[in-house]
Amino acid sequence: MTRTTAFPDVRRADAGTALISSWIVPDPAVQTAAADAVIAAWDGQERPDAMLSLTAFLSADGSHVLHYAQWTDDEAHLAWARARRAAAISPIDEAIPGIRRPGLVRYRRHRSHLPAVASGGAPALLVTPTFGTSGPDTQRVLADTVLDVLADAQVPGLLGAHFHLSQDGSRVLNYAEWESSSAWRAFADGSVSARLAGIIAGLPGVTITNASSGPPHYRLHHSLVNVAPPTRATA
Repeated sequence: MTRTTAFPDVRRADAGTALISSWIVPDPAVQTAAADAVIAAWDGQERPDAMLSLTAFLSADGSHVLHYAQWTDDEAHLAWARARRAAAISPIDEAIPGIRRPGLVRYRRHRSHLPAVASGGAPALLVTPTFGTSGPDTQRVLADTVLDVLADAQVPGLLGAHFHLSQDGSRVLNYAEWESSSAWRAFADGSVSARLAGIIAGLPGVTITNASSGPPHYRLHHSLVNVAPPTRATA
């Protein structure tokens, strides 16, 4: 397994499922220690080949650690969870009591927007706008609508918007990679964001999560790559 400080390859072709979960820490002072404990737990155990990668992100407000895990399929993850999850979690809870786990959400990446002209910069910020949806059709309409707007817009500093659909049809998550916090803020205060907000508000069956506080922001802590991504074909 390779430990890196690079964002994961969200578009890797062999990732059949993305498991996203938040671990709420009892105090911001232990946020980094909690992320370190998770990375160490995975780094120190035998891992199935179906487990492709795991990335830990630290929330900007210090309240939680976001985990983004890529597996080949849900069945392989569920088999691991039944056999080994309790043993993997126990040492973490002993070291850092009081972690709360609301549960993971199973997603599949739907589509991605990448800028036509790459800036050459690496992501420094992850922002995750999340939407409640009334079913699979609504999920696809929402994701495709936003992606179509982004394809026609110029959004400086946006390095990628990767739309994930929860497998139960209840939510959409935009895994958005930004060059900097200032680039995100300029977008949030600008005309493209305002136009998108108006369009989304008019879509039936869609609700905006964290509408009052805004989407959570994260910085990368560490990524573990268990299986190298396959080479992506070029056009």
